Amino acid sequence: MFGIGMPELIVIMVIALIVIGPSKLPDLARALGKGIAEFKKATQEIKESLEIDEEFKEVKEDLVDSVSGIKEALDTPDLDSEESSIKYKNYDQVLEDYEKIKGTEEEAESHQGIESEKEPELAQPEDKEQEKTPDGRG
Repeated sequence: MFGIGMPELIVIMVIALIVIGPSKLPDLARALGKGIAEFKKATQEIKESLEIDEEFKEVKEDLVDSVSGIKEALDTPDLDSEESSIKYKNYDQVLEDYEKIKGTEEEAESHQGIESEKEPELAQPEDKEQEKTPDGRG
């Protein structure tokens, strides 16, 4: 422990006993022990948080590799040949590509929705004409 042997520890304790006094020495030792315990606890928490950060980094790398592999396996025809061989370098690139693909799918769905809305409008005038014809007054 810091190159301090038993004789040096005894000398330090005797000096502390003389300087601080026998009444306050136990309180000081108790406070010092609590401080050391809190310091150990704080360093342990920091070590754990660093380990968690490393695990998250590994998970992100695995996810990027998986998404790159899935994209290659699908070989979607609507993507250019350059885009089909993309290897993602980080998680942010994966998210950007996902948002881009999601946006194109939403646009396609909205175009289909507009076309389906137009068809009922065309059917409504025909219904009005059919309402007139049952009377025979067409």
